[in-house]
Amino acid sequence: MAHPPFGFLPGLLGYALLLWLLDAIGGPRPLRSAFLRGWLAGLSYFGLGTWWIGEAFLVDAANQGWMAPFAVTAMAAGLALFWGLAALLYRRLRPAGAVRVLAFATALSALEWVRGHVLTGFPWNLPGETWRAGSAPSQAAALLGAYGLTFVTLAIAAAPAVWRQGRTGKIAVGAAALALAGLYGGGALALKTAPSPVTSAAPKVRIVQANVQQSAKWDAASFQAIVNDYAALTATAYADGKPADIVVWPEGALPAAINDYLALGTWVRQAIMDSLQPGQLLLIGGYRYEGSIEAPVYYNSLVALRREPGDLVMVGVYDKHRLVPFGEYLPAEGFLTAIGFKSMAHLGDGFATGPRPAPLSVGADLKVQPLICYESLFPGLARPDAGVRALVNVSNDAWFGVTSGPLQHLNLASYRAIEAGRPMIRATPTGVSAMVDAQGRVIAGQRLDLGARGVIDAPLPAVGHDTPASRLGDWPLAILLLASVAICIGISRIGGQKFAAAKDMG
Repeated sequence: MAHPPFGFLPGLLGYALLLWLLDAIGGPRPLRSAFLRGWLAGLSYFGLGTWWIGEAFLVDAANQGWMAPFAVTAMAAGLALFWGLAALLYRRLRPAGAVRVLAFATALSALEWVRGHVLTGFPWNLPGETWRAGSAPSQAAALLGAYGLTFVTLAIAAAPAVWRQGRTGKIAVGAAALALAGLYGGGALALKTAPSPVTSAAPKVRIVQANVQQSAKWDAASFQAIVNDYAALTATAYADGKPADIVVWPEGALPAAINDYLALGTWVRQAIMDSLQPGQLLLIGGYRYEGSIEAPVYYNSLVALRREPGDLVMVGVYDKHRLVPFGEYLPAEGFLTAIGFKSMAHLGDGFATGPRPAPLSVGADLKVQPLICYESLFPGLARPDAGVRALVNVSNDAWFGVTSGPLQHLNLASYRAIEAGRPMIRATPTGVSAMVDAQGRVIAGQRLDLGARGVIDAPLPAVGHDTPASRLGDWPLAILLLASVAICIGISRIGGQKFAAAKDMG
């Protein structure tokens, strides 16, 4: 409940409750009991945090609706395994005394890192991303990254569990209070000293949100209306009379292959060209194919088009690198096809994996870093070089309807702006689209919520300071984990020596 959109921060004390439950285990099988308690805690956490995935199966309810409850349960149960393993690891290795708070934070943050990498990973709602992006505590992600902030958040939140541990317990809680004050104080200072969000020479951006429901894209008769709607919004007059330099349409804006609707002579190509003004750049997400007609290879892509005097010119293509398991590719496809799962679930052929994310040059002096949908969850995929002006996150959150999913996704994606020190342009079909500054804050008045139709016209926010997180990646987490382990071992040895000395004296 601490995560957006709820924002009930006292919910973070649930980590202290979990630590207390793990310490309270008795009986002959403590490790088995620890795993079960950790798994049940994770089942609750991920059940509440990912229930919205069931909405995706209701888009084609006739064929896939039956899978919704199974998918939601399986997702939560599978992700909870990492919490179960973390609880088992903690219980197996826990040191004596209040220092076990660090052991708990080490075990759970390490397994959260593993969760973000196994089977391409699914780092949804990392504990470190509990803080609303753009808030003071969230600014620590620029230094530590989301995984490092996860360790700090867990250590702070779990500390009340050792309050009754005598003098050392009071010290642990006091240290946690100081760390929390540091998150707020340091973050407030970072926000105060951040560059001005807007500069006079900034490129102007138009983000288009047509509010096209995912179910409408299954209807071939709606295709022309969808194209016309995006074109009409793109061509809408500008309040200040100055057209945008960049127009952004979301992932899956048009339900057809890019190769087909951009083919020379098509009415869609002409409609897109007519909606743009000469010199404007359009970034549009969609799928494309390569290879022969008999054996095409499909990619989920972002293409950059420039309106020239007589035509559209493609100036760049980015292919999605991190694909969604069971959504965009099928793990163990050969086996699951052989046992009939693929046909039973009405799953088509998946996408091919693009190269590791790299900046896309869209102009002589303008580079952006695309992140397509799911990719915006991953710390480390948005490590821009010095020339990157902004992150561009196009996403098809229409799959998840009016649920908490798109709202959480905006918060998680905004952490990539904080880590990279770059503003983010975010475009979705049905919300939430927004302009996000380099500190992860949605610019006032530059947001289109769920179910809204319209455009956002805004100058591109300024580039922020270079961040340690963008250069160091996961090293801050590794340093915190190593330091925690060293402290736990050191204090345990000191405690053991004192015990041995007292025994000898006795």
